[in-house]
Amino acid sequence: MATPLVIDTDPGIDDALAILLALASPEVDLRLVTTVHGNVELAQTTDNALRVLHLAGRSDVPVAAGARDSLVYRQPERAGHVHGETGLGGVLLPASPAAPDPRPAVVALAEVLLAAEAPVTVAAIGPWTNIALLLATYPEAAERIGRLVLMGGSAARGGNVTAAAEFNVWADPEAAQRVLGSAVPTVLVGLDVTLPTVLDVDGIARFAAAGPVGETAAAILQQYVDHARTSYGTSGVVLHDALALTEAIVPGTLGTVRRDVVVDTTLGAGRGQTLVDRRAVSDSPTAVEVAETVDSAAAVEFLVGRMEALARR
Repeated sequence: MATPLVIDTDPGIDDALAILLALASPEVDLRLVTTVHGNVELAQTTDNALRVLHLAGRSDVPVAAGARDSLVYRQPERAGHVHGETGLGGVLLPASPAAPDPRPAVVALAEVLLAAEAPVTVAAIGPWTNIALLLATYPEAAERIGRLVLMGGSAARGGNVTAAAEFNVWADPEAAQRVLGSAVPTVLVGLDVTLPTVLDVDGIARFAAAGPVGETAAAILQQYVDHARTSYGTSGVVLHDALALTEAIVPGTLGTVRRDVVVDTTLGAGRGQTLVDRRAVSDSPTAVEVAETVDSAAAVEFLVGRMEALARR
């Protein structure tokens, strides 16, 4: 049986790629997409999610809009300079025939969790505001999460939006602290494993040649390629969200170690930093599995192969 999956997201170029990867993977059954503030404003992330699902012929997957901003302080800025003004690299996808689900994201997520016949994997690849609200509002539904796969944070590499903080955690540090302090089985996929995992232009060309969906995905990625070249000195796309989805689809893809993690929620230069205690393996009930090693070549090949298959459908 395919594992029930929910994606909580703020599309976003790499979020779009992650959604397509999930749809290309028979190991999971995407039951719901919930949207959150982050790369662009909530109305835009919601519209982008609907359009990406429609691109892949899956307008049947419901999309529920969630938090418009972070829990305590407003998110300081969006990431249009990375993802383009509308979040999808300047590519205008066809509008979806589907409307957003009328339920608030947290309600929709709780109902999917409680109705599922098996534990649900939740992949949170934007700021974690919706997940924090779920934990606080529907703890009985949160108990139905089999695995919570979070894209965010950093153990040893520092940040990518400040010297200390990775974007998803920085966008709502209080939510991140709430989520990482829960006892939900959690995998933290941060910059330590995403930054070395680069989809180069040859890989992009492979799925671009496979069909219209691949060609469109490649066009969306072009702005991200340009940003990665400038910011990271790479010749391709850093697979932040798609790598987290790979771990959600195939558990054990990443080498993880159980660690205690807290988030800096002060208002100083360290705000949003994930402080990972790497001195010892933790047996605390609130410890998380921190991704520390990756076979980057295998992860990229997995993505490219699945995208080629999706494009040929």
